[in-house]
Amino acid sequence: MIFDTHAHYDDEQFDTDREQLLASMKEAGIGNIVNVGANMASSQSSLDLADKYDFIYAAVGVHPSDSAELSDENLEKIRKMSAHDKCLAIGEIGLDYYWPEPDHEIQKMWFRRQLQLAREVKKPVIIHSREAAQDTVSIMKEENAGEIGGVVHCFSYSKEVAQECVDMGFYVGIGGVITFKNGRKLKEVAEVIPMEKILLETDCPYLSPEPFRGKRNSSLNLPYVVKALSEIKGISPEEVINISEKNAREMYGLSR
Repeated sequence: MIFDTHAHYDDEQFDTDREQLLASMKEAGIGNIVNVGANMASSQSSLDLADKYDFIYAAVGVHPSDSAELSDENLEKIRKMSAHDKCLAIGEIGLDYYWPEPDHEIQKMWFRRQLQLAREVKKPVIIHSREAAQDTVSIMKEENAGEIGGVVHCFSYSKEVAQECVDMGFYVGIGGVITFKNGRKLKEVAEVIPMEKILLETDCPYLSPEPFRGKRNSSLNLPYVVKALSEIKGISPEEVINISEKNAREMYGLSR
């Protein structure tokens, strides 16, 4: 079964048909989904979804674009949320320099603090990094993030940066961008990174694969990502699904 390692089904874009959509997953070959928090509110709603659906798990954390809302008090709330029996990771956390705000120093501080929290609560991390490759990798190394483990999700950098992350023990998250005509960089990453270090993800409702680019994404579109990966890797779609599911279970501690 396909394991969607990164989704946002609490997003308002799913308000009209969330229940029907999630009810259709198993029949479509989607086995498990991790709903990922991006701020305090969505971290809680991710846990609420995990409580409601047996096949959904949660991650809790604050995205760099929302990191200005963090405080010692809110970090303590994330710590408490992370004790939920269906919380598998701290995320999504990291750096996003695409927008000027929040200030980069604020983002870096809370990236470090959330990495340290993940180490304390013994959960892997889901790292978001956009236009911040050098600072992201530097902080990962300085904080010995390889001992924590996790994934650099929605990977958008060069194969050399991908190799640095994999050398630290991290997985690389691959989604709809690999089907884009201008997705050459991610295709190169997929060529050089071993299948044993690749996770499937949607980041839905964002980043729909071709032929649905620009429309609302969902886990039902992951077969298009599977097909693209199978062609790049020269293995069957079934192998892509089986290996990536095993990877997800190992990273999220579900294989134990």
